[in-house]
Amino acid sequence: MKSTTVKDVMTTRVVSLGTDASFREMAAALREHRVSAFPVVDADEKVIGVVSEADMLTKEALGSEPQGMPGMITGLLRHSEHAKARAITAGDLMSSPAVTVTPDDTLEHAAKLMYTRKVKRLPVVDRGAHLVGIISRADVLAIFDRSDEEIRAEIRDQVIRDGFSIDPAAFSVIVKDGVVTLAGRPENNDVGHDLVHRIRHVPGVVAIRDRLSYLPREAFDSSFDVLAHFPAD
Repeated sequence: MKSTTVKDVMTTRVVSLGTDASFREMAAALREHRVSAFPVVDADEKVIGVVSEADMLTKEALGSEPQGMPGMITGLLRHSEHAKARAITAGDLMSSPAVTVTPDDTLEHAAKLMYTRKVKRLPVVDRGAHLVGIISRADVLAIFDRSDEEIRAEIRDQVIRDGFSIDPAAFSVIVKDGVVTLAGRPENNDVGHDLVHRIRHVPGVVAIRDRLSYLPREAFDSSFDVLAHFPAD
């Protein structure tokens, strides 16, 4: 079973700017292309940072404040925010190093990075750190657009038959709105658990209702629901 990777959903037409791009150029690029962030690249098209709307809003909000701000407010603002407020180019304003992924990374990995690093999009780079694309939250979540029929077919044909060499007719596989209900009697308990684990990672699966008939020693644990291994936003 082939995992869905970044290259399967990424956008290859990317808005990027050099380190010397002015604040006005950055604002115009965000507005014209309707993006919330863009990669900053060097002369060799290597990604060295990212500028987001939040970075630019910091300058707008703090850049014109008088020097004599109240002490309590000044104490609450981080030094890096004041540095951004004084920035006049992309090189000054960017967050660096950039959080990136490669085309061969899984969507699960990209989703975890977005979730843990609190970013909406990730530049995609090759082994030399050259920009080759970009992936957004919407791109990552696109795997949940798969139809129930597609998901069921992959589970029966690629997971059960090809992955475990088991006749798919031995199991009942029902998929509704991405939720899989799996019933039947596996060869042994380990096979049953492995099967549930593999199905959980099928692209588009939201959750699994495990209704397999396990051996008596695990009868107490024969019915439980497993959420898809995919971080919430």
